[in-house]
Amino acid sequence: MQQQDIIIIGGGPSGLMAAVAAGESGASVALVDKGDKLGRKLGISGGGRCNVTNAKDLDELIRHIPGNGRFLYSAFSHFSNRDIIAFFEQLGIPLKEEDNGRMFPASDKAKTVVDALIRKVTTLGIEIYTHAPVADVLYEQGHTAGIRLQSGETLRSRCVIIATGGKSVPHTGSTGDGYAWAEAAGHTITELYPTEVPLRSSEPFIRRRELQGLSLRNVALTVWNAKSKKIVEHEGDMLFTHFGLSGPAALRCSQFVIKEQRKNGGKPVRLTIDWFPTQTKEALSAQWQQAWKNEPRKSLRNSLKSWLPDRFVPLLLESVPMDASTTYDHLPKQPWLELLSLVKAFPIQINGTLSLDEAFVTGGGVHLKEVDPKSMGSKLMDGLYFCGEILDVHGYTGGYNITAAFATGYTAGKHAAEHAQQHPLQS
Repeated sequence: MQQQDIIIIGGGPSGLMAAVAAGESGASVALVDKGDKLGRKLGISGGGRCNVTNAKDLDELIRHIPGNGRFLYSAFSHFSNRDIIAFFEQLGIPLKEEDNGRMFPASDKAKTVVDALIRKVTTLGIEIYTHAPVADVLYEQGHTAGIRLQSGETLRSRCVIIATGGKSVPHTGSTGDGYAWAEAAGHTITELYPTEVPLRSSEPFIRRRELQGLSLRNVALTVWNAKSKKIVEHEGDMLFTHFGLSGPAALRCSQFVIKEQRKNGGKPVRLTIDWFPTQTKEALSAQWQQAWKNEPRKSLRNSLKSWLPDRFVPLLLESVPMDASTTYDHLPKQPWLELLSLVKAFPIQINGTLSLDEAFVTGGGVHLKEVDPKSMGSKLMDGLYFCGEILDVHGYTGGYNITAAFATGYTAGKHAAEHAQQHPLQS
């Protein structure tokens, strides 16, 4: 039977950073993962380039973590996005900033980041267990006492940090193992649901695959409630698929679709696409009419193809409806205004999202009222800590979730080390 100050379960971004923080604080640490290698999810993040953080100011960073981002203020005071950037640069991993504040390794390879973290953990003397699935977290008389592996081996420790992630991207090992261990300690797990996930639609044009593969740049996607009140709007790129919508704008709307369906009894949710979010309907009308006026014999269909994707034009004309052969001199005013309204707010009914297995991020998790935001320590079980996606915290894609994972991991590791050294486990 081996004994450590701290055992960390899970070798993802939060677990690795917890190991670094605990090791630098002088604690003896074991990092346990059921997979064959550490950092698997980290290795595929950012399209294989690893978006390690986001350079936005703190308040803007929090705003991009709509799932309880305010809980992270204390964690960011210990280890902010600026600290993350400095940390990797000190490891010899220069970073570069891309659009919307996203920070990537200059190498454009996630492996660079993963290897640097593992080297750091190894240098600190962290004991690493791979191929080591955990059966149980051991609790004795109101405090953590270690873990039991599925092999039957027991590892003793004063503190246990659960960094097992959520249930999204399960092929990386995130299969929700940690929730049962949290519940065994008395914790509440809020309802789990997919976030940052593609949207499903049964619209006839989706079923007919009329727009499948059509990629849109810089559109605005808006989610509406049952009373036609705007819930949220996101600008960005979007993709029509054979089942609905994908791409950054659609992914960011997904959690709001799910929350609205919880309120409306699972009914479809109306979304609208603004194809030209930087222009008003009036400005768009004036611009298009002026261009069309210069070619008065051009048909409406051909004029629209100058401004919109070819494949969308028939669907738009069918929706108004307007005669595709109409010329500028015979432009009917009311149908023209209706057409412009559709371009500024093209409706699509969304039936739901793809499954949690197919999501980038898990919504829900360990209830935050039961976790100390200053330490990531459990309020219910002495010596138990949480970090990363197992917590009921989730953000948009773009470096926000990994920033939360690094910050909560560092906070948990640092405070667990202090606690373990002040309250050593009795042999």
